[in-house]
Amino acid sequence: MGTTSTQTNSEHTPDEVHSTGISLDAFFAETVILLTGATGFLGKALLEKLLRACPRVATIFILIRPKRGQTIEERYKELLENPIFDRIRSEFPGALNKVYPVKGDVGMPELGLEPQDKDMLIQRVNIVFHGAATVRFNESLKIAVNLNTRGTDRMLDLCRRMANLISIIHISTAYSNADRREIEESIYTTEVKPYTVIDICENLDDETIEIIEKRLVGKHPNTYTLTKGLAEQIVLSKGHGLPIAIVRPSIICAAYREPFPGWIDNTCGITGIMTEISRGTVRSLVCNANLIVDVVPVDYVVDTLICASWHNVVQRTDTINIYNCTSSTIHPITWREFGNLVTKHAIESPSKYMMWYPDFTFRTNKFIHTIIVATLHFLPAFIVDLILRMRGDKPIMMKITKRFESAAKTGEFFATNEWKFYVDNMTKLVKFVEISGDCKNFDLDIRNLDWNTYLHQYMLGIRKYILKDNPDTLNNARNRLSRLYWMHKLSKIFSLLVLFGMIKYAGR
Repeated sequence: MGTTSTQTNSEHTPDEVHSTGISLDAFFAETVILLTGATGFLGKALLEKLLRACPRVATIFILIRPKRGQTIEERYKELLENPIFDRIRSEFPGALNKVYPVKGDVGMPELGLEPQDKDMLIQRVNIVFHGAATVRFNESLKIAVNLNTRGTDRMLDLCRRMANLISIIHISTAYSNADRREIEESIYTTEVKPYTVIDICENLDDETIEIIEKRLVGKHPNTYTLTKGLAEQIVLSKGHGLPIAIVRPSIICAAYREPFPGWIDNTCGITGIMTEISRGTVRSLVCNANLIVDVVPVDYVVDTLICASWHNVVQRTDTINIYNCTSSTIHPITWREFGNLVTKHAIESPSKYMMWYPDFTFRTNKFIHTIIVATLHFLPAFIVDLILRMRGDKPIMMKITKRFESAAKTGEFFATNEWKFYVDNMTKLVKFVEISGDCKNFDLDIRNLDWNTYLHQYMLGIRKYILKDNPDTLNNARNRLSRLYWMHKLSKIFSLLVLFGMIKYAGR
């Protein structure tokens, strides 16, 4: 898609930026940014923070592909209507005029760019944030390789041609090497090389690829972590000589402070589990409660990305800097502590959409878990759907329960394993930002996070942004919670009486 923007390129050449101790604000002054993955959870938050905290940015191009019958203009309009931009609309209304959608797709040759758009990006872009990827854990190998691995390859081809490029940030994941237990801030190579896997996916039929997939995935939990690891290897080989760095966030969750405490816009992964815990529909989860869970608020990740793009240039090295943006090493929390806080705040701030009193158990015994799921997840869902059918309403609970169980199954690997992440580069970046003096709007130090406060805000965020539950329903929800509490207690007493009766009967 063409653009009518008349903004100029950055006032800094690569040599000028490298040779001067330029501030973050001055670094972004008059720059032209290309952002991929802007319609995703992290991408929205990154776009919002760039507009709000880097006011001297000239232009931000966002790569958007047509999807589900929507044009890029329709998707762009929908993006800017997201509540995350409410603060921009009220405080900096003109900032949104700096954003321009460009029709493109990382899954297509030449990124699906029109020739005139490609030439424009090559001539004008100074900074690139590459975040476009499929984050679906159950994605087929062929699709995951095309979007996550080959897509990175295509993006680097474009970057190599950019005349005024000063910094690239490739957004990876802390689990790109999930087949290892200790992960340093370096790129690990694999026996099967990235381009070999790309060739397999581009030249073999789907049936053959499916047979090979299990062998290629190996000790990885899914195609997502595998293909993100392969993408890093492409950055290592093709990124040589480019001003590129890699940021590896762990599990990205709701915002801690910015732009709004608890902001979240999807039910993927942990957020979906927390949502169902708050509704009382989850009673059992396969998880080793003694292990450490590694989550990072989205605003910490965003601040890391922005500061890393600046640090990548002012402290340029011959190697590719990698930042493990994680919490477990310096500010850990166990699954048990995390789960207890989720339950506590689900009870303190209940939703009117509660189905049962919030109460669940982490367990590693899969046999007992299966029994609990059948009796306390699927049976109640079936009964509720039956009642809905009788009332002439659409049955939804079995569908929701099946979807949740599928998501919980894919997350079991992360709930029953633990990793040691080395964070030397991340620690250096935190210190660099702290001593710079002009980065008051950026917080990269995860030690500043209070887990209790965060999870309180997180549960309120789920209530507001996911369940769309207004604050004025809180009193009624608490009354409902009180009734559900006594029903919960009575059901436990009834279950114990039944169990006692069965034991007594069996003993005769």
